[in-house]
Amino acid sequence: MSAPVKPNDPTWFKDAIIYELSVRAFFDSNGDGIGDFPGLVMKLDYLEDLGVNTIWLLPFYPSPLKDDGYDVTEYCDIHPDYGTIADFRAFLKEAHRRGIRVITELVLNHTSDQHPWFQKSRKARAGSRYKDYYVWSNNQDKYKDARVIIADDSETNWTWDNEAKAYYWHRYYRHQPDLNFDHPEIQLEVIRIADFWLKLGVDGFRLSAVPYLYEEEGTSCENLPATHAFVKKLRAHIDKQYKDRILIAEANLWPEDAASYFGDGDECHMNFNYPLMPRLFLGLRTEDSYPIIDIIEQTPAPPAGTQWALFLRNHDEIDLEMVSEEEKDYLFKAYATDPNTKHNVGIRRRLAPLLNNDRRKVELLHTILMSLPGAPVLYYGD
Repeated sequence: MSAPVKPNDPTWFKDAIIYELSVRAFFDSNGDGIGDFPGLVMKLDYLEDLGVNTIWLLPFYPSPLKDDGYDVTEYCDIHPDYGTIADFRAFLKEAHRRGIRVITELVLNHTSDQHPWFQKSRKARAGSRYKDYYVWSNNQDKYKDARVIIADDSETNWTWDNEAKAYYWHRYYRHQPDLNFDHPEIQLEVIRIADFWLKLGVDGFRLSAVPYLYEEEGTSCENLPATHAFVKKLRAHIDKQYKDRILIAEANLWPEDAASYFGDGDECHMNFNYPLMPRLFLGLRTEDSYPIIDIIEQTPAPPAGTQWALFLRNHDEIDLEMVSEEEKDYLFKAYATDPNTKHNVGIRRRLAPLLNNDRRKVELLHTILMSLPGAPVLYYGD
């Protein structure tokens, strides 16, 4: 067995091999057909044998599960299908005993429309406490320069609510209203949520959809200075109260823009390199290293005490926003011959089918992933 997690090791993430998994889909301990935390404990020896030293858990909170758990209805509890807080504590203890760190999702940008906050907000008077937990408007004229991210779901970022008699703002699905980070209470709520899990012993958070926290008229409502100010505030709170905990930014941007979420080493410790991922598949198919070398040369060196996170696949589609139209067409023809695998602006397939179950190609891509500067992130099953 590996040595237990070391205390006072602020750069542990520099040697992280991160394994992303869905508790729901991983291992079922009680025969109900749904994975759970007791089942995950039973598989820790297997993960240790793989050489994994960090587990990244997809959302496991109470949720209607319309968006794989990113539609949260309670931030400080466990979905009953997956177990209890006691089960989570037991999992965390066993992981740490094996020297395995645990990262969870901090779903900042939105909640489920079933969350008690939203139910109170839609009924509340203008100017009252809960009304301002979300972004409301009497019309759809505000923030017109913000793009629609999930074009398959809606043509607009505003949805009418009959009970509130107003429109609410959402950057993702209509059932996921955006929180209002201009409201000081929301900022405090997020810090309270972070404290809850950090006190239990989690080792860090992936900040989901972090570029979209704030809105400002006349802008794209992405990567605003207020967003960076809040991330710095969250980081400063965590650094002051806890040791060796990290933040990872989910910022699906060009490298020079994504790098802004490192700040001056005072925002996120790690940041996903999204543009690299499709170019790994492009380089493999064209048998040409140029797309990979080109994007690496465009990727800024991270500040001291930070690093990039690299991946081949994860729970989202292969996003093709940051390749040229010619490259996008090529990748669709090469990897999405079945139209059902096209999703939004990307390709929704697991790694092995993408590569026609060719083990040598799977091994080649993993070899490249492991040799590039940054922390490799492996998706369960790959």
